[in-house]
Amino acid sequence: MKNLVERLISTNNSLGEVALRVPIGIIFIAHGAQKLFAWFGGYGLEGTGQYMASLDLNPGYLMALMAGSAEFFGGIALLIGLLVRPAGIVLAFTMFVAIFTAHIENGLFMSNNGYEFALALFAVTLSLAFNGAGKYSFDYYIGQKLNAISYVRQSYEPVRN
Repeated sequence: MKNLVERLISTNNSLGEVALRVPIGIIFIAHGAQKLFAWFGGYGLEGTGQYMASLDLNPGYLMALMAGSAEFFGGIALLIGLLVRPAGIVLAFTMFVAIFTAHIENGLFMSNNGYEFALALFAVTLSLAFNGAGKYSFDYYIGQKLNAISYVRQSYEPVRN
């Protein structure tokens, strides 16, 4: 179990990941809030659910709830740097689905509702899934504490011949 936790939160002390995850986290929180709560000019679960159903993502309400939750809560995870690897995987998958269900037919550019923005979000979230949260994150802090605890335990283990 400890090994799984270490793998989920493992990261480095780089600031590059921080520069990616903070603004992208804010963007995802806002987009998730549009879908879930109809904030920032969004349509909420009902309107987004109808749109999802029109894309043959059925049941639309459930798909809106899943996408909105992934974006809102995944965005919070990115912003604070907690469980960034799993959040990155979920968000990358969400963007992959968005690219191929809602945007691919419109071409690349955002001016035509293309997949340009979703592709950029996909790339960033996939990068965070590979690299972790970086410095100034809960993942980094927890990892440091786990390493310290592990070091203390190893120093007190008896030597076996």
